[in-house]
Amino acid sequence: MAATLRIQSDWSRALSRDEGEAWLSCRSPGKATLYGSVTRRGLSSDGVPDIVASEGFVVGEVTKKSILISCPHENVSTKFLAPYTSFCRIHQKSITCLDISSGGGLGVSTSTDGTMKIWQAANGEIRRLLEGHVYDVNCCRFFPSGLVVLSGGMDAQLKIWSAEDASCVVTFKGHKGGILDTAIVDRGRNVLSCSRDGTARLWDCGQSSCLGTIADCGSPVNGIALGAADSSLNLGSPENPPSEREVGTEGKILLLAREDKKLQGVGLQSRQPVFLFIGSDAFNCCTFLSSTYILAGTQDGNIYQLDVRNTTAPIQVIHRSGAPVLSLLPYRDGFIASQGN
Repeated sequence: MAATLRIQSDWSRALSRDEGEAWLSCRSPGKATLYGSVTRRGLSSDGVPDIVASEGFVVGEVTKKSILISCPHENVSTKFLAPYTSFCRIHQKSITCLDISSGGGLGVSTSTDGTMKIWQAANGEIRRLLEGHVYDVNCCRFFPSGLVVLSGGMDAQLKIWSAEDASCVVTFKGHKGGILDTAIVDRGRNVLSCSRDGTARLWDCGQSSCLGTIADCGSPVNGIALGAADSSLNLGSPENPPSEREVGTEGKILLLAREDKKLQGVGLQSRQPVFLFIGSDAFNCCTFLSSTYILAGTQDGNIYQLDVRNTTAPIQVIHRSGAPVLSLLPYRDGFIASQGN
C-alpha cells in the first residue's frame, strides 16, 4: 500500500497571504505519520506564490492554482489543486449529493441541512428550493434534458421535479426503506432506484408506476450504476415478456453496491444475475469505466477495478487510506474518487 500525502483542506486560503501556513502529513501503513507544513514567503514577479516546506518535505512546481509536494523519505509526491470556484452560501451544512446539468448551466445539491437546491453553476446563485421530501434527501440528479431533476429520500419516496418552477410533477412510492441512489435509463422514460430495503426497482415516469423489482438482495443497496453491456456478456433472458412501457432496458447491466460486502451485476431487462463479487467491506458506490471495466468502492477504503466478463479476481485493488470511498466518477482516461477523510 502506497504512502498518502495530505494537506489541510483549505490550504489555498491559508496560503493566500504572505507567511500563511498550511499543515502537511504523510502516512504509510504500519509506520508513524510524518507531519510538516508549507509556508508562503511572498510572490514572484509573475504573481506565482513563493512556497517553502518544512524539513522532510520538498516543494516542486508551483502555479497560481497548484502545488507539487513530495516526501522523499516515503518516495511519494502529490499535486494539490486549488478550487477553481467556491460557493459557500448554498448550504449551511455538509453536501451529500450534487449534479450538474448536461449543458453545464445549473447545479442541484442536497445537504445535511435538510434542503435540496438548484443553483447557477457560474456563480452559485440559488434559483430554486425543492421542498416536498420528509426527512433527509439522499440523492439528486438531472435528467439528460437538464430541465428535470430526480431525487430520492429517507422517506422512501422517489420524486421528479421541474427545474424551471420547482414543482414536483411525479412521486413514486413502493420502497419500504430510504432511497440511497438513482439512475436514469437513456433519455428518462424509465428510471431506477435502490434502497435500504434491499431492492432495486424500475419505474415508468409516464404512468408513475413501478415496472418491477430488478433485484431483491436482502441487504441495503447503497449505490447503483447502469451501463451498456459488452456484447460477449450473457445477460440472461426475461422469464416474462417485458412491458411495452420499458424503454431502453435491452442490453443494459445494472451494478448494485451492497451493504453485505457484495457487488452484483444484473441484466436490466432479464432481471437475471450476471455476476457476484465479494469484497473486503460494505460497497458504497460503483461506476462504469467502459462496457467491460467497472469500479467499486468500499467502506474500508478499497477501490476495486473489475472486468465484468470475469470477476473471479479484480484487475487491481487501490488503497490510499482506510477512509470510506463515498463516490466514483470516470474522468478522461482515469477516474475521480471521494473519500470520507
